[in-house]
Amino acid sequence: MNKKTLSDLEPRGQRALVRVDFNTPLKHGEVADDQRLRAALPTLRELLDGGASLVLMSHLGRPKGKWDDALRMAPVARRLESLLGQPVIEAPDCVGPQVEAAAAALRPGEVLLLQNLRFHPEEKANDGKFAGRLAKLGDFFVNDAFGTAHRAHASTAGVPQRLRPAVAGRLMEKEIAYLGRALAQPERPFVAILGGAKVGDKIGVIEALLEKVDSLLVGGGMANTFFAAQGLQLGDSLVEPEAIPVAKKILEKAGERLVLPVDAIVADAFANEAATRTVPVTGVGEGWRILDVGPETVRRFRARLASARTIVWNGPMGVFEMPAFAVGTFAVAQTLAERTKAGATTIIGGGDSAAAVHQAGLSEAMSHISTGGGASLELLEGKSLPGIEALDDG
Repeated sequence: MNKKTLSDLEPRGQRALVRVDFNTPLKHGEVADDQRLRAALPTLRELLDGGASLVLMSHLGRPKGKWDDALRMAPVARRLESLLGQPVIEAPDCVGPQVEAAAAALRPGEVLLLQNLRFHPEEKANDGKFAGRLAKLGDFFVNDAFGTAHRAHASTAGVPQRLRPAVAGRLMEKEIAYLGRALAQPERPFVAILGGAKVGDKIGVIEALLEKVDSLLVGGGMANTFFAAQGLQLGDSLVEPEAIPVAKKILEKAGERLVLPVDAIVADAFANEAATRTVPVTGVGEGWRILDVGPETVRRFRARLASARTIVWNGPMGVFEMPAFAVGTFAVAQTLAERTKAGATTIIGGGDSAAAVHQAGLSEAMSHISTGGGASLELLEGKSLPGIEALDDG
């Protein structure tokens, strides 16, 4: 995981081709949440201050390899202009003679934002010719898009095969440092918390983490499949029947390290206004469904976290989008904020966990919030990420 960074470059008078993750939500033709743009600013400002010009490339939404005017980069360019306090030129495409001319005309300190990479099917296919056309646009390559580092696409894996130096931006560097150190040299006790809807998506992560952690706390819908593996009756709760055999094997192997909920908030419908009650997980009842962990589970999870020095969290404890079922998730967020204050390293694995921490108003209280849910999961699973592997070794 030791990769070259901006510190290994002399950018003055050079064109930096930078892969950023500007895949932001849009509303009424404007950027609805600019967190990903803000996360890239340290890298962009450092390059600009160092005398480089910038050619930025990103995808936006899911255009499925076709041009879609609703997913053009114009709203992103406008918001980036306001954040950087300088003009951002929006390119008409991301490859081709016109784009090459625009890149060649850049003066130090100027910024060109390429059109949505995924308007071209060659991007996701990691087409060599397409990657070569992108590589023409810069003098060196910077990958600062951790959120796409687990994808072997043209802009993440193809370009650095054709354009050197190829280094990590400051955001990528931070992600590698926090997640890499947590897995390679965690300060102990090391506790992981996994939640979210499905256990099937995280079987590899659970198995990998059980080899490394002192405790693995499991909540959310994925805990239900473990309950089903224990033979519990779960009413209308979400369960993945196909994952029950694997859940049984994990339970046998994990022993005391795997901590499951002991009580739950159940509801008679999947709605915030539904009737609710708190029950032991052995007493869900027909017509009821588990939508959050209960207070005794929160107490037990807090006890396991009380002495933890490294904590990784990926996935909510319940349906936190509905206030009636957000209590368990917010309690975990609050506990992690307290542990951070006490000197522990707390890493939030992106996606829904990051959204929950943000909703709880505790984003600043964590050591690190990952910008890539899928990428952080694959890293936790021990997989190599193509977008990181392709960069120059430090």
